[in-house]
Amino acid sequence: MNLPTLTQQEISGKRVLLRAGFDVPIEDGKVLDTTRIQKMVPTMKHILDGGASLIIMAHQARPKAQRVPEMSQKPLLPVLEELLGVSVQFADYCASQETIELANALEPGQVLLLENLRYEAGEKSKDQEERDAFGKQLAALADLYVNDAFTNCHRDHASMTSVPKYIPGCIGLHVEQEVKGLSLVTENPAEPVTLIISGAKAETKVPVIENFLPRAKDIILGGCVTNTLLAAKGVNIQSSRYDEDYVEKGKEILEAGSADTNATVHVPDSVVCAEGPEAQGTEFSASEIPEGQAIFDIGSSSIEAYCELIKKSGTIVWNGPIGMYEKEQFAGATKAIAAAVCEATANGAVSVLGGGDTLDFHDRYGLSLDSYTYVSPAGGAMLDFISGKKLPALEVLAM
Repeated sequence: MNLPTLTQQEISGKRVLLRAGFDVPIEDGKVLDTTRIQKMVPTMKHILDGGASLIIMAHQARPKAQRVPEMSQKPLLPVLEELLGVSVQFADYCASQETIELANALEPGQVLLLENLRYEAGEKSKDQEERDAFGKQLAALADLYVNDAFTNCHRDHASMTSVPKYIPGCIGLHVEQEVKGLSLVTENPAEPVTLIISGAKAETKVPVIENFLPRAKDIILGGCVTNTLLAAKGVNIQSSRYDEDYVEKGKEILEAGSADTNATVHVPDSVVCAEGPEAQGTEFSASEIPEGQAIFDIGSSSIEAYCELIKKSGTIVWNGPIGMYEKEQFAGATKAIAAAVCEATANGAVSVLGGGDTLDFHDRYGLSLDSYTYVSPAGGAMLDFISGKKLPALEVLAM
């Protein structure tokens, strides 16, 4: 995909409308984690250093087109001012006469932050005309649109897909980095390819698994996805959480994985179970889980087998911790997988990982992300991209 980039644009003297991907945790009016904001700093500084003024728009949580005070963008002001080293003005509405006047009055080097995009019904409207109408209002604020919100690129929202219909648009430095990093998986990946995928929602993981069946050599499963596949094999998983609606699809995946031309789909033969997440776990054969017990991690024999597969990989794609990593007694498998992926990377493999829980696992246990080839903070957008799906917000910018 040929995408116009920010570095290709002449921006001096222009008003630049940046779609940022913040959506940061806020409590009692204070931002708790600035990681996502920091990732946008290179793009924001490039715009300001290039002699342009900057208008920032982003969303916060899911206010459902209501002005929920706890979801305001105002707490971002001191964070942005500290990171950018300039004062930041604030617009109470994304598209109003006052906002237009504030935007028009901006001088090069000045910054305006808009209120939560999702306060506006047009942002996520199911009606294309309503989305386009709101997008046109946003576009009227600036001369150039920059999309640096990769985490939202799989969404057909007004700020993502409608704005660039009315003013020239391009991708920012962070989105450019994401596309380049994730393309390591989609464009001539080093063989053999191993997919490690886990999570609570089968509906988001199954399409990825199906896409990788003909592309990978091995697919390693964890979390509720594992439980669903074990149920599909006819295993009595007792009290384990699983997705009943995807058991039949699980049977299809297991059957496809038995074909010589497809990847081998691995489910554990040993698991760590307990009566609840607060209890200490005990290892059992996956086929002999005691009544009243639930799976919270995979067992030692499966960990060893999975690490051997990772060791032999040329490309490793990892999305989602293997067990209930939030509880240390069930984080053993994920820690072992992380160590194996890091070792394989050090020995020449390409490793690409992402997803909020995967990053949270590393942060929780103080594990560095520097040992991997590429780390994406995105979740759904990353999964869609590596699965070969078209991302609407990128498609609208493609030249």
